[in-house]
Order: sequence, then C-alpha cells, then structure tokens
Amino acid sequence: MLNGKIKKLEEKYRETYLEYWRDIHKHPELSYKEKRTASKVADILNSLGMEVNTEIGGTGVTGLLRGEKEGPAVALRADMDALQIKEETGCEFTSENEGVMHACGHDSHTAMLLGTAHILSEMKDQIRGTIKFIFQPAEEYSPTGGAPGMIKDGALENPDVSAILGVHVWPTLQTGQLGIREGVMSAASDRLQISINGKSTHAATPEFGIDAVVIASEVVSGLQTLVSRNVSPLDSAVITIGKINGGTRYNIVADEVELDGTVRTFDPATRKMLSEKISGIVQGTVQGMGGTCEVNYRWGYPSVMNDPEITSTVSRSINKVVGKEGLFKIDKPNLGGEDFAFFAEKVPSAFVWVGCRPENTPAENFPKLHNNSFLPDENALPIGVRYLCQAALDTLEEVK
Repeated sequence: MLNGKIKKLEEKYRETYLEYWRDIHKHPELSYKEKRTASKVADILNSLGMEVNTEIGGTGVTGLLRGEKEGPAVALRADMDALQIKEETGCEFTSENEGVMHACGHDSHTAMLLGTAHILSEMKDQIRGTIKFIFQPAEEYSPTGGAPGMIKDGALENPDVSAILGVHVWPTLQTGQLGIREGVMSAASDRLQISINGKSTHAATPEFGIDAVVIASEVVSGLQTLVSRNVSPLDSAVITIGKINGGTRYNIVADEVELDGTVRTFDPATRKMLSEKISGIVQGTVQGMGGTCEVNYRWGYPSVMNDPEITSTVSRSINKVVGKEGLFKIDKPNLGGEDFAFFAEKVPSAFVWVGCRPENTPAENFPKLHNNSFLPDENALPIGVRYLCQAALDTLEEVK
C-alpha cells in the first residue's frame, strides 16, 4: 500500500523534479559557488512548508520535515556542485556556464531529493518522526570536501539524526538496478603533492646540473613499486600521479618539478602505512640523486562504510521498488572517493548506486563519471526518487 502511494505521487511530481534537473544541469556551479542552486533548493523547500536553514557549511541547505507521528530523525543527502569540464553531451539543456558541467550527476541527485521532498511532504501522516533533507556543497572539493563544514554547522543535529542515506547515479549499472553492499563502498581518497628541486644547466652539459625531471621519473616509478611490494595482493591501493609540471625550455635541465596526485586505499592500516612510507621513499630517492624535496600528504575523504543494519533495511526497500531482479549486490567496492563518508563516520548510513545506463546500451559504450559526455538516463531518476522515499520511511520505522 505504501509503495503504491509513493509510486502514484512520484508520477504526479515527475515532470516537476525532472524540470528541476534540467534547469540545474543548465546552470552548473563549482564547489562553494552553488549560490543559484542553493537558492533554488531553499525556495522549493520553503514552498513545501519545511523548516529551512541556509549557508550551512558555506552554501549548504537543510530542510526539516516533521511527520505527524513521534519518532526518530533520518537524514537524506544530495550533493550540488559541478566540475570544471567543458560539456559535450549535446543535450537540449546543455550547460550555459562555459567550462563547467555536471559531469558527476550531482544535478540529478539534487533533483531526486527535491522530488522526494515533494512526495514525502504529502505523506506526513505516514511519517514516524522527522526527515532532514541535506543539500551539500563541494563534494568535489578534494581533499577536504563539503560534508565536514555542514557537520560542523550542525547538519546532523537539532534533532539528532539516527541514520543517513545517500545515492549516486552509476553508469556501469543499467537503469532499473540499485546497487548496494554492506561495509566498504568507496576508497579513502588522499592528496599527494611533491616539490622536487635540482639545479639547472644547459642541456648539453647535464653533468653540471641536477635534473629534477629525471629525479621525478624515478620518484613516480618508485611509488608504483611501493604499492606492489608493500600492499598485500588481497588488499587494494592505488597511487596515481595525475599532474607533472616542470622545466622552462627544451634545452635547459629543469631545476624544479611539481608532482600532484592521489592515494586510494580501503584498509585504514594500509592508508596509514602508505602515508608514512611515501615520504621516506620520496626523500630517499631525491636525496640519493642530489636533489631536495618537500612532500605534502593531505588526508582526505575516508571510506564510505555502509552500516550492516541500515544496509539490511534499505535492501528490503530496494526489493519493494525494483524487485529482487533489480537489486544489484556489489561484489567489490569502488576506488573512487566520496565525501558522504564524513557523514557515515558520524551516524549509521547506507549509500546506494542508482543505475543510469540506458537499456540496450553496452557498459563500454556509455560515458563514465567525470566524462564530458556523461548524462544519466532520464528514466533512472524516478527509480532514485521512489527508492529514497521508501528507504526513508522504512528506516524511520526500524531505527531507534
């Protein structure tokens, strides 16, 4: 009966929240600049009669929906920021902000949560407790993220939240699938920045200089060996140097090189070990070749950890929405970073992947997250909305 009511209301508000999605997609905003998006969100929540707070953790917004029955509080979270990528989707509502696009689906997350807000606002008599809607800025602002600021400003308080749920559109899953696993869902995501200093000289007389480019090459290779010989084959870790800047001219030995990269791990012990060993191997390599260096290892997002009890609850919610055939049991966690993890450290949580790859489109042919052609299947959003509604109500019934 409850599932039928959700489905009926979802159909009623479908075009409303899909239009929100198109509008937000058309006007993407970078981390901590989500002023237009935040204003739109706040206006909608206010129109639904919620208790709304703005400028939480910067540009964050929260809305409080109190049910007609006494009970606990559960939070639902969506992220709002876009990426510095030039859009190439060719869709009718393509980005009007040159060089910025919603390449990670945060526009769809925000729209789905707004759709959920419309539906649950009409179901107050079914709500046992309170639902807090959290619209978060700066998920892409690695390594700090926007979640810590919202937590600091009390997003999980007044009332205290007993559980939090989140979703992310997922292009490797087909529309109609919802993916979940107990325990680790994503990797810890740390930032690694290295400055290497050598001595410049003419390219024809390298013996008079200290080549920072050659040293940097050895450092990059050494970091890969660090993983292969210090991390168990049964564990996982990735060290990627994604950016190298150095040198001034083709015929001058470079005296300075900057390396910028990321370290991804699942196990906290592996994370700690790598953070300590990286500095040692970099310092040893650089000094051994006559240079000097500075290593800046910045701890970023922890791993998203799905609570066993909440995972069990929302798995039943998934069955109600898409049936057993639509429940995708995730075998291995993803090495991507996700700052929902900061919320998950504070309260029991469940993070779910919403399949968004159109039917009959092979996974290898569908653009992945952070690609300039990524656009989730429109038909995925109704499934995400129905899941959020169902999971919120089911979680309220089961948490203490």
